Amino acid sequence: MEDEDDEFTLSRNYFLAKETGSSSKKRSARKLSDINIVDEQVLQTAISEILPKHEKEIGHLLKTYKDLYSKWLFELRCGFGLLLYGFGSKKVLLEDFASTTLTDYETVVINGYLPSVNIKQVLITLAEVLSDQLKHKSSTRNKSRSEHPFSSQSVEDLLSYLNVQISHDKDCFVCVVIHNIDGPSLRDSESQQYLARLASCSQVRIVASIDQVNAPLLWDKKMVHTQFNWCWYHVPTFAPYNVEGKFSPLILVNCGNAQTKRSALVVLRSLTPNAQSMPISTLYTKCRERFLVSNQITLNAHLTEFKDHELVKMRRHSDGQDCSYIPLPSEALAKLLEELL
Repeated sequence: MEDEDDEFTLSRNYFLAKETGSSSKKRSARKLSDINIVDEQVLQTAISEILPKHEKEIGHLLKTYKDLYSKWLFELRCGFGLLLYGFGSKKVLLEDFASTTLTDYETVVINGYLPSVNIKQVLITLAEVLSDQLKHKSSTRNKSRSEHPFSSQSVEDLLSYLNVQISHDKDCFVCVVIHNIDGPSLRDSESQQYLARLASCSQVRIVASIDQVNAPLLWDKKMVHTQFNWCWYHVPTFAPYNVEGKFSPLILVNCGNAQTKRSALVVLRSLTPNAQSMPISTLYTKCRERFLVSNQITLNAHLTEFKDHELVKMRRHSDGQDCSYIPLPSEALAKLLEELL
């Protein structure tokens, strides 16, 4: 009798499941737009009120990573690159390593989580840093290359300069710290190829972090083992992506001018003090009078930074000249200035 009851129950559940399945097909017609979207401020407030957990255990975990700093430095000096992966933001960990252990080396930081990164500008900065370093450490530097500004050189020339051999001082190199080398602006094949070639330069060492599970698919065997020459370290920090997340749109909130304004505010606050103080429409002469820039190249670099983040766009005026303009409505600009100042 009990077996018959069980069989009846199974049969009944089967037909109920079929009925439920057919009705669920009708419900599947619902769209994501039907979701009741909340205000971003409400969502951000809710996120900020999430209490941290297991602080003691996480602190002990981070201490074990700090014990690896000397080993990481040794591997960099041997020509390897460091690649940190694992759950949680590694921004603080990388910056702590750079500020405590890489103090004897020039360090350039690339924020790969930004909406746009100019690879050539990165190479120009590295070349300038290395050039200044060689002025103090080397009396046999290539003077012919220093006669031309790096900004006028091609990417190939810049990579060639960074790959110059210095036999008498193998410990003379520039460290490049890349937060999120798998970031949105660096995931394309061309950017990764340039970064791989940069990593293979004799005067460059790269320390980077990844957060996407498919990040290793960005590289082939040559890039991993020959150019980047990675030493992989699993370093989960369980830290929130507070900074990196500001540049990723929240799924359950409205977007639009307000979102653009908030993104612009984050970018502006991340720029250098001189870049923050410089009005876009100000002419070069006025910028120089205010000691914001010393030459046209610096002004162009600032403008390029704004254009890369889409805070400034170009259009041709009726008189044929190229003009810069800010693609934000006036009310958004007014609110932006209020918050920035």
